[in-house]
Amino acid sequence: MTETKFSVPFCTCTDTACPCHPTNHDKGCTPCISKNLAQREIPSCFFKKAGGVKPTNDWYFEDFAALMNSLDETKAE
Repeated sequence: MTETKFSVPFCTCTDTACPCHPTNHDKGCTPCISKNLAQREIPSCFFKKAGGVKPTNDWYFEDFAALMNSLDETKAE
């Protein structure tokens, strides 16, 4: 069976070297989401969509919450 490369038009991830990136297989976002869930992480596309400057170096659930809290604090000012 020949593997077909797949592109997800809304994917904003720039890490195309990652084996889970949709351009490296024909399974869409499934491998990325699966990897992230297993590692208690949020995909980078969620961080990018949320906007703002990421306040941590990691991608964990707590880091996404910290980003959201920092955006809420910015709106309150």
